[in-house]
Amino acid sequence: MRRNGDRYGRALVIGGGIAGPVVAMALQRVGIETTIFEASPAASDGLGAFLTLASNGLDALQAIDAHRPVVAAGVRTERMVLSSGTGKLLGVVEAGIPLTDGTTTTTIERAHLYRVLHDEARERGIPLVNGKRLVGLEQSPDGVLARFADGTEERGGFLVGADGIWSTTRQLLDPEAPRPEYTGLLGVGGVARGLDLEADPFSFEMMFGARAFFGFLPAGDGRVLWFANLPTRPEPDRAALETVSPGTWRERLLEAFAEDAVPVRELIERTEEGAFRAAAMHTLEPPRYWYGDRAVLVGDAAHATSPSSGQGASLAAEDAVELARCLRDVPDLGAAFQAYQRLREGRIRRVLRAARRVNSDKAAGPFARRIRDAVMPWMLRTMATPERQLWLLGHHIDFTGAVGGPRALLAA
Repeated sequence: MRRNGDRYGRALVIGGGIAGPVVAMALQRVGIETTIFEASPAASDGLGAFLTLASNGLDALQAIDAHRPVVAAGVRTERMVLSSGTGKLLGVVEAGIPLTDGTTTTTIERAHLYRVLHDEARERGIPLVNGKRLVGLEQSPDGVLARFADGTEERGGFLVGADGIWSTTRQLLDPEAPRPEYTGLLGVGGVARGLDLEADPFSFEMMFGARAFFGFLPAGDGRVLWFANLPTRPEPDRAALETVSPGTWRERLLEAFAEDAVPVRELIERTEEGAFRAAAMHTLEPPRYWYGDRAVLVGDAAHATSPSSGQGASLAAEDAVELARCLRDVPDLGAAFQAYQRLREGRIRRVLRAARRVNSDKAAGPFARRIRDAVMPWMLRTMATPERQLWLLGHHIDFTGAVGGPRALLAA
């Protein structure tokens, strides 16, 4: 197997959240030395509620032997049960397609996922440096120079921007690149504890309420993971959102679901007050080019679906594995970046289109809700079958296969 690590030099990975450790491990697998640089001065493993790694994302992690600790720390999620706020069942959708070892879609608290991936990267000898906020980037034929807010600099062979939807790397590469677009939804979520709900432990219950969308998943040991999407226009200022008290969010949630058959009160009464923080949900269209001469974007830095898709972390894992394959097999850095974008862009745009349709359903008005509730059972029976979801949940990257081979060309 060809190795281009010596040719390309050390990779500077910007961002130590979810995508950063995954891309660092994938690059290490193909012989490329990496260092991760994270803006936060300390570990941020206590932030966020939870997220879903779909079967396609776990398949990508399996390619670099990183999926087992993630599955062990998460909750098996086999299906989504959708209903209206009145309690009417709209349909059931399979949440994943089992891998060869039986692994399927997993929902995991973000803090647990963060720790698992960071522990795995450290065990593999990958350094992670905190307190390094990128502010400048220089690219030359010999490599890259990254400048950080603390006045330090770092040189490497190339740079990978894994710094999320508000990526500094993306703006440094292209100041005219697309900006995140507000979906019209605010997201609130948390973990209720000490609560025993009568529900299928492997089913994510999701409800289209009269005024908002709600979902919950029993996670064992009396824990229930839950989230709400609140239609809100215009987009609130981020600083203003941070000033809203937890008590205000509690009251707003109770008001939003007052007419619906949803166990909101029970869940929020068993959730720590500090969890009640809302964030505006955004999507990001990919830029025309995902790369420069010696820098490339992965995950939300390159493209971002809203959390409604359940695919953000999974697509980042796919990006990481596909980028590593291209750098392994293509002997020119620019051509490797170009091949990576070619292999990823069509799939990404298809997922973005699907996520936009879901967001519009969540923000539907009274008339649109009646149409949605009447049509959705038929849609789910005919359009959301496992066969029709194979393109999304069954996506497989042949990590051992050469880029440009028959399988890669077929996938593109």
